[in-house]
Amino acid sequence: MSEKLETDPEETRTEAVRTGLLIDGKTVETDEWTAVHDPAAPDRIVGHAAAATPDQARAAVAAADAAFPGWAAMPARRRAEIIGEALTLLEDSAAERAALMTRENGKISFESQIEMGVFVARTRAAIDLVDNLDQVRRLDGPPLTSHIHRLPMGVVTVIVPFNWPIAILAASLPYALLAGNTAVVKPPPTVPLSMVRTLELFAAGLPAGVLNVVTGSNDAVSPLLTDPRVRKIVFTGSTAAGKNIMAAAAQNLASVTLELGGNDPAIVMDDAVLDEEHLGRLVTGAFLTSGQVCMAVKRVYVHRSRYGELVDELTSALDTQRVGPGTDPASTMGPLNSAAQRDKVNAMLAEAARAGAEIRELGTLAPAAASSGGHFLRPALVLDPDPGLRIVTEEQFGPALPILPFDDVDSVLDQVNNDWSGLCSSVWSADPARAAALAERLRTGTTWINHANAVACDDRAPFGGFRQSGIGREMGPDGLLSFTEPHTITTQG
Repeated sequence: MSEKLETDPEETRTEAVRTGLLIDGKTVETDEWTAVHDPAAPDRIVGHAAAATPDQARAAVAAADAAFPGWAAMPARRRAEIIGEALTLLEDSAAERAALMTRENGKISFESQIEMGVFVARTRAAIDLVDNLDQVRRLDGPPLTSHIHRLPMGVVTVIVPFNWPIAILAASLPYALLAGNTAVVKPPPTVPLSMVRTLELFAAGLPAGVLNVVTGSNDAVSPLLTDPRVRKIVFTGSTAAGKNIMAAAAQNLASVTLELGGNDPAIVMDDAVLDEEHLGRLVTGAFLTSGQVCMAVKRVYVHRSRYGELVDELTSALDTQRVGPGTDPASTMGPLNSAAQRDKVNAMLAEAARAGAEIRELGTLAPAAASSGGHFLRPALVLDPDPGLRIVTEEQFGPALPILPFDDVDSVLDQVNNDWSGLCSSVWSADPARAAALAERLRTGTTWINHANAVACDDRAPFGGFRQSGIGREMGPDGLLSFTEPHTITTQG
């Protein structure tokens, strides 16, 4: 909700944060502002983000459109040099921006620190691909000879979610800019502050208008989707929201890349290694950022012969978790980002309990967490639930993991390959050949072997989903070329 600027005692005790819009290289303030609250203590205001009007959103699109011809006309290698130089403007502020991320997102400090580094690493990975933009295909005649080269698309809108917003932005924004496009970025409404701070610094190294940032309500920023000057929309978020984005893009036939929800399965075979290292990978794979990661393990299918062992080992591992404020160095898990998400997960757990599944709530809640009213949940295992329950069929996006025994892996494959989702999956086996053969049969955008989640993501490879988990790919050469269009020049002879 937009409101007149309000203050909070805790805000004044730390650092008052107030971010504006970034349009055509200038910071633009607004008449109204949106308060950003701390998920670990929701009554505490972290800061305020500008609430744009539709006219300001259109002004951002206009600035990007005006900057496009000059930016697109530059040699790709020159654009790469400018982007690389702009990265250096981020070097001195990473710790400060990470601390702000933890306060507005809720994640533990270590994850926020990693996120700032991911933006730099992914941008450098994009720069390393610049030679892909200069490749020209030649089709020789007679009677016709054709040359096919790649042209940038124009203005790109990028919309990112709250969980790892700056890291997720880096899967698209640097690729879009390197390819010669200009951009307008829409930060998540609950976690805008650290992203605006990051992009203000980064944009200072780019020509004015090449990178613009707009915060505000969905209605106010709708021109970022519907303005005919926007030629591509990149969205990461839920499947339901992705359908709305696609419908908006259809008004002007804008291209879309949609990275949407994932109900990612882990398949634990009868020969899986369940030592401390592999169990640690599985715990991280499922509970990173309190389970709020699109590519996290959302359900585990384990061969019945290993079911009891896996449940016991996961119970022991999760019981060491300490749930508390992300700013507390002792916390291993922070709060969920919103009360609504916490309530959704709780409702799924309650439904599973009513249906007869055993729920094991594990770990400890820090005293500060218990008294703050924060959106905290202890990690939970849901044992042998009915496969039709929502905790199995939907993406919970929280620290609750269903464990389902199986006897026949082919039946598991048939189920997961025909689900609504197809973002990621993982196979756990001591036999590399057996694991690879099973992985090749899984119809998901990424399949990991004996690992899972963002800690195992290879940023050199394309990332995206099958079915209702998305359209298109980000990162790697495929991701770079998705921000271009082939242009054919044909001559007689």
